[in-house]
Amino acid sequence: MALRPEDLDFVSQFDTVWAVILGAVLATAGGFAATQMERIVGRRERERNSALLFGEVLATLAVILEIAGNSRGIGEPYGAVTMRILRSARREIDIYERNRERLFDLEDGALRIRVHTFMVRLAMPLDNFFDVMRELTEARLAASASPEPSEEGEALIARLEEQREQEFDFLIENAGRLRQIIARLEPIARHSFEGLGDIARSPA
Repeated sequence: MALRPEDLDFVSQFDTVWAVILGAVLATAGGFAATQMERIVGRRERERNSALLFGEVLATLAVILEIAGNSRGIGEPYGAVTMRILRSARREIDIYERNRERLFDLEDGALRIRVHTFMVRLAMPLDNFFDVMRELTEARLAASASPEPSEEGEALIARLEEQREQEFDFLIENAGRLRQIIARLEPIARHSFEGLGDIARSPA
């Protein structure tokens, strides 16, 4: 069967059709690859920013609690200076709690659990310490208002003072382990937090 001229025209257009199809396939694949790459880069950037945030919070918290431990050995152990330092530590924990959802940007599940567990282990004794200090103040006021010393009141004050020491010691003991977590955040953050501690310790 002989081919008509119009049949030859149709055959000659196959190259154009295949070029269009190939172009569409390449464009789709390129768009998909670009989207995936954008997601990977974005996820890594979020992870880095999260590590920077929590690394700075933990490093600052470690320095503050170190200063609080040193302050207890100077002058009044639990005077105004020590209490102000501990309130600063609580504000750092508040920063963590406000940004806790960003913890999920860290891909390392074990690291996420470790960060959160340590923050809880710091927040609980610190809050308990403040509660004990308030109860101790009330007990001392009640004892001073009484015309005669009460064995019951003195026993309560002694118990609260002992509990205060235990809460503070537990807090400082846990704070000493923060360096281990900070060291694991540094490679993700691509930043060393040692300089932050040096700046915080400097007098000016």
